[in-house]
Amino acid sequence: MFDAKKIKDEIVLWIREFFEKNGKGCNAVVGVSGGKDSSIVAALCVEALGKDRVIGILMPQGVQNDIDKAYELVNHLGIKHYVVNIKDSVDSLLNAMPENLEISVQSKTNLPARIRMSALYCISQSLNGRVANTCNLSEDWVGYSTRYGDSVGDFSPLSRLTVQEVKLIGYELNLPVDLIEKLPVDGLSGKSDEDNLGFSYAVLDRYIRTGEIDDLELKAKIDRLHEINKFKLELMPCYEYKQI
Repeated sequence: MFDAKKIKDEIVLWIREFFEKNGKGCNAVVGVSGGKDSSIVAALCVEALGKDRVIGILMPQGVQNDIDKAYELVNHLGIKHYVVNIKDSVDSLLNAMPENLEISVQSKTNLPARIRMSALYCISQSLNGRVANTCNLSEDWVGYSTRYGDSVGDFSPLSRLTVQEVKLIGYELNLPVDLIEKLPVDGLSGKSDEDNLGFSYAVLDRYIRTGEIDDLELKAKIDRLHEINKFKLELMPCYEYKQI
């Protein structure tokens, strides 16, 4: 049985201990999309550090239709926030590419996430910060993150919790229901996470925690995604020099 209050309290303590060891007096810098993960991470940081040490960064690409949710979150928590529109940066980089080089659709889809992370680290370094990773276990399990984009950060409060567990933490934090239950979208392709994946998080979470799944084809797909995306969670392979 998942004890949301107990786990929430443990995460809050863990965040405090992280900052004591890895940035005493530093600020938590959170990229705020308006989705459940970034909302819950920001709320956990507020409880751990106080609202004066949490900074939300909103990073629309041009016009973001659901940016009102991001504003709702920073206003609910009462945290300082900045807005960085990344559209010009994305367009400028794509326009700088050689004309004879065809940039793939997937590359264009992932580019904004990588530029957002660059913006987060630029602001974090300037404001004595540490960047929060906002991924969860369900996304990480099937590689549903962008390497050197949203997959990175300095500390990760939720990466060992499934989507269903993360939501329960959100309720313990008394976040608005519309933020906790907001349909997860990647903010890049215009589709929901579950549309892109081809299965629901409920099915995935059950499989992760119990090993049970009713559809064997989905099991094979999830197993394959998990295997081919493990590299995203591992340190970069290095040649091991052995001195003779």
